[in-house]
Amino acid sequence: MNIKSIEKNGNQATIVVEIDKELMESGVQKAYLKARKNIMIPGFRKGKAPRKMIESMYGAHVFYEDGLEEIFPEVYEFAVVKQDVKAVGRPSLTDMDINEENIVTITLTTDIYPEVTLGDYKGLEVEKAEATVSDEQVDSELNRMAQNVSSTETVERAAEMGDTANIDFEGFDNGVAFAGGKGENFDLKLGSGSFVPGFEEQVVGMNVGEEKDIDITFPEDYHAELAGKAVVFHVKLNKVTVTNIPALDDEFAKDVSEFETLEELKADIRAKALEKAQKQIDSAFEQACVDKAAENTTVDMPKSLVELELDSQMERFGYQLQMSGYSMDQYAKMMGGDLSTMRNAFRPAAEKQAKANVTLAKIVEVEGITVTDEDINAEYEAMAKQYEMEVDKIKSMVAAEELKTNLETRKAVKVIVDSAVAVAPKAEEAASEE
Repeated sequence: MNIKSIEKNGNQATIVVEIDKELMESGVQKAYLKARKNIMIPGFRKGKAPRKMIESMYGAHVFYEDGLEEIFPEVYEFAVVKQDVKAVGRPSLTDMDINEENIVTITLTTDIYPEVTLGDYKGLEVEKAEATVSDEQVDSELNRMAQNVSSTETVERAAEMGDTANIDFEGFDNGVAFAGGKGENFDLKLGSGSFVPGFEEQVVGMNVGEEKDIDITFPEDYHAELAGKAVVFHVKLNKVTVTNIPALDDEFAKDVSEFETLEELKADIRAKALEKAQKQIDSAFEQACVDKAAENTTVDMPKSLVELELDSQMERFGYQLQMSGYSMDQYAKMMGGDLSTMRNAFRPAAEKQAKANVTLAKIVEVEGITVTDEDINAEYEAMAKQYEMEVDKIKSMVAAEELKTNLETRKAVKVIVDSAVAVAPKAEEAASEE
């Protein structure tokens, strides 16, 4: 192959390359062999038509475009990689010329990695909250644990607030049943506020087997067809159950944990909550540091880099949806849009992350950050342990070059974060002044 010219204009490069006849011929022959099985020509069995016969009928260069696709890896290696053109994504074929001697000259156009000018990325002042755990949070976790080991029992008495009332009900508007106003064997926690205001209070005092009409006026901000209307619900009480929640004492602590006293259990809950809160704060601080470094960076970002990041974010989100049993199309419809709407919603985040990515890549270059084979092997080992898989299986799933880039990026993040100066959030400062 022979490079005719390389022109760079901003974030785009145009490469004109002449392809060796022998290389082009190898690609054309491969394309013909793939295509002929679907081609029928009179006088030949399907898939047996000679290449010359097909070319005489459809044109001498009928297989050239597909042939170029067959040899594109070699073309890319020579015309892009070896010429140190930092292409973003796959180059586009914008022209193909075939001369009388069947020598092919192609023109490739590609976005190229942008020039990145770093601003301040060391010694950044970034807000960082202090990890705290309130008594209310500890009590909330204790109550959750108590609810998990609670028991229920049926009682033969009038319903009281806090009970669970199993009811049949049907709503009527001027004597006519309305849609959505009927239920059978419905468990209603009295005092939960689940039903229309005034409903639960009128169930209180009912006995099992009792039926009564309950007068209710829907709020003005309710569904349009019922907003502000006075209706009647006919209610029958089928059963009353109470939830027995254990007392929060030392015996409870022994039952639900390895601790002997409630105070020990509380201390453990607080310590774990504090550890979790600290991890969240550290993660938020790290992201804020990277964001601030990226804000200080000057770069003319090519659209293709943003699109690649957008593809990545959409793919990750799609995987999360799949784990929850939804498809991207289903989620988009639930949100009142389509995939295009979703993509546009993700775009600002993708633009922000793309700038952070090029900032970190430039820091890797400027700081001379390197990753050794030992680093990569250690990371493979850690991943195998985390996912409980064989190391070789992890290696087959994650390319060493991809892992190397991830490790370089992490080291670049560490450069920013380790030098950053944590400052108290302004809201906390204002509160302390008061």
